[in-house]
Amino acid sequence: MGVTAFFYILLSLWVQDAAAIIDFTRCDFAQDFVFGAGTSAYQYEGAVAEDGRSPSDWDTFTHSGKMPDKSTGDIAADGYHKYKEDIKLIYETGLEAYRFSISWSRLIPNGRGAVNPKGLDYYNNIIDELVKRGIQTHITLHHIDLPQILEDEYGGWLSPRIIEDFTAYADVCFREFGDRVKYWTTVNEPNIGAIASYSIGHLPPGRCSDPFGITKCTVGNSSTEPYIAVHTTLLAHASVFKLYREKYKAEQKGVIGINIYSYWSYPFTNSTVDLEATQRSKDFMFGWILEPLVSGDYPEVMKNIVGSRLPSFTMVFETSMETCQFLTEGVPTNVPSDPDGLHLVLEYLKETYGNPPLYVHENGMGSPKDSLNDTYRVDCLSSYMGSTLDAIRNGVNVRGYFTWAFMDLFELRAGYQSKYGLYRVDFDDMRRPRQARLSARWYSGFLKKNGSSLLISRTQEDLTRNTVS
Repeated sequence: MGVTAFFYILLSLWVQDAAAIIDFTRCDFAQDFVFGAGTSAYQYEGAVAEDGRSPSDWDTFTHSGKMPDKSTGDIAADGYHKYKEDIKLIYETGLEAYRFSISWSRLIPNGRGAVNPKGLDYYNNIIDELVKRGIQTHITLHHIDLPQILEDEYGGWLSPRIIEDFTAYADVCFREFGDRVKYWTTVNEPNIGAIASYSIGHLPPGRCSDPFGITKCTVGNSSTEPYIAVHTTLLAHASVFKLYREKYKAEQKGVIGINIYSYWSYPFTNSTVDLEATQRSKDFMFGWILEPLVSGDYPEVMKNIVGSRLPSFTMVFETSMETCQFLTEGVPTNVPSDPDGLHLVLEYLKETYGNPPLYVHENGMGSPKDSLNDTYRVDCLSSYMGSTLDAIRNGVNVRGYFTWAFMDLFELRAGYQSKYGLYRVDFDDMRRPRQARLSARWYSGFLKKNGSSLLISRTQEDLTRNTVS
């Protein structure tokens, strides 16, 4: 979820048979720039009790009735059983890269120790299918789904004990998959994740304290725990970064980043107070995660405001931002699209943090509508892609753009009520058939035809033709 940017786009969306016309092509991006889409383990896989997988904190959370629609990810998009046909769809769509996450609970069910052979086979099979079809693989190690056993044992991300366990888990992933995987994300959105999980109780483990919780929490401390969780996450990221650099990088030649939830803050006026407020917002959003990775400490404004509630680095914090960083952005159904903001965020990261390599890892638009004719998503994607190109032309080191999501998923707060997919999934059908939306056909046309005018038929016959059971 997150940010935005600006690029002048000529976009015509006709009501019936129509052409979406943009004034840039695939060739305007560098040949090694990648376009892709993504999913995540709990949101996609299902099969939560199959082949040795242990419960994650999401299983506990959803089965406690915490979702607005009381849904669970027990089946989700059934990706555990349908990954081969999904990768075939990825290939046929023309995507150049695919981002997914590994379920720690499926790979190492006890959180540490023995590797689950069937879990290992599953992820090896996915990677092999992608390699066979020439699709670049991006893997996230932790996409907000922790083995419940570690939450029960020591409180998960609130305990420094997780650093050792997370590093050991990452070691297994690098060892088993790193010969074919070059792009790794340690943790997805720790900045917003910590707030959602430990301040407002919106995500598992659902901890908060009055008056901050959106839902009633029975445990937690909203004034301290988000800062503790992020602190532990940063130390875990640094540990994994160090492990990869010292043990695997020379041979595997991969890169590691951390994924940041992002959007742009605009001052209400040009007054000093409002300008300072927007900078404070950026420090708390970006600086909270990136400053320790660059300079070894939190932003001064955070230390001044949070005070003793903000943990200190008791040893020299080895900087771990020499390679790639990743950011997310998206448009929830109740937030206006802001392509200008993406451009501004990318420029800000360039100027503030030395122009690191960046990937826009999650950019999409959700809607409660189940229509195949998602013209609003085509408009959103084309405008954000254009703003990414504008940033590149201004010298920002952006390496890739991934839309969220490749298909409809179990969304982490909306369940099955919000649709983000290029491909529609019929969650009322146990077979979970996939069906191409207009946005999938538009994205495919952009990548395959490489033309300045992309014609996409919107007749119902055309839209329903590409259906997979």
